[in-house]
Amino acid sequence: QEAWLPVDLYIGGAEHAVLHLLYARFWHKFLYDLGVVTTKEPFQKLINQGMILGTNNEKMSKSRGNVINPDEIVEQFGADTLRVYEMFMGPLEATKPWNENGVEGAHRFLSRVWRLIVSEDGSLSSKITDGDGSDEFKRTWHKTIKKVTDDLENLRFNTAISQLMIFINEAYKADALPRLAIENFVQMLSPLAPHIAEELWERLGHQESITYVPWPSYDESWTVESEVEIVIQVNGKIVQRAMIAKDMSQEAMQEHAMSLQNVQQAIDGKTVRKVIAVPGKLVNIVAN
Repeated sequence: QEAWLPVDLYIGGAEHAVLHLLYARFWHKFLYDLGVVTTKEPFQKLINQGMILGTNNEKMSKSRGNVINPDEIVEQFGADTLRVYEMFMGPLEATKPWNENGVEGAHRFLSRVWRLIVSEDGSLSSKITDGDGSDEFKRTWHKTIKKVTDDLENLRFNTAISQLMIFINEAYKADALPRLAIENFVQMLSPLAPHIAEELWERLGHQESITYVPWPSYDESWTVESEVEIVIQVNGKIVQRAMIAKDMSQEAMQEHAMSLQNVQQAIDGKTVRKVIAVPGKLVNIVAN
C-alpha cells in the first residue's frame, strides 16, 4: 500500500459519488484508524465527471430510445473523432447533451490536421521545413504548448482542444511550418486522438512510438505578447486602433498617434490642447 497509495486521481460518476466515497473513503479511514494503512485519505484528487444526455436533454435510457451507440459513431467517424468530440463538449464536470453536429465538427478538425501535414499523394506537406518559421507563428507555437500543457494537467480537455484548433488555423495561414512545431503539435494531440497522432508521427519519419517521446517544452519569452492594441481617440471619440510595442513610452505613443493619417484628418484646422497617453491602452488627443 505504501507504493500505491494515495491514488493520484480518482474519477467517478456523480450519481455514484456517495457509494464510492462510502466504500472507498470510509473503509480506508477505518483501516487507517486500525493502523493497517499509513495515509489518511485514499485519493489525492477526486473528480466527478458530468453525464452525457440524449439529444433531447434527457438522461439516456433504452425506454426513451435516446441511447447513442458508440460503436456506430466509431464505425462512421473513427475512435479519435468520438474521443475529441466528447472532450470538446464542455468542462469534464458539466452535464451536456449529445449533438451529432458536434461529432461532425470534431471529424472536420481532425481531417484538417491530416490535410495540413500530409499531401494528397501521401507524402509530407512541402510547407513543413527545417526552418524556424515566422515570429508570429513561433509565438502561437509556444503559447499552444504552454496552454495545452496547463489545460491537460488540470483536466480542461475542451480548452486544450480549442487551443489546438487555434494552432491549426494559424498553421494554414503560415507560408512555412517548422518541423519541430508540427512534431510538438502531434505530441500534444496524441493523448486526445492517439490513432491519428501515431500515424502522423510515423509520417514525420519517426520509428519509435510517440507514446515514449518526452512532452514538448516551451520558451516563456515567446509566450509573452510583444505588441498590444491601443485605442486612438480625438476628444474622446475613437478614430483608430493601432498595434504598438508593449513597452512603448508615453512620449513615443503620443508621437505615433499624431503621425497617423486618420488622426491628422480629425484634428485638421484645430489646435491640439493636450495629448494624454496611457501606456498599453490608449492615446486621447484634446483639440478644438
